[in-house]
Amino acid sequence: MAYIINDSCINCGACIEECPTEAITAGAEKPDIDADKCIDCGACAGVCPVDAPVED
Repeated sequence: MAYIINDSCINCGACIEECPTEAITAGAEKPDIDADKCIDCGACAGVCPVDAPVED
């Protein structure tokens, strides 16, 4: 199950840098996670200051 970015995101970009599969890219309002590339490792959730990445 892939992660998604919820509405609490502050668009800081920490998750983009942390993703080992480069599944997260910058978006206009918040980063986007490519579900096909996401390996459900939780690295993004571990660095997020507002707990925005959550399992879908």
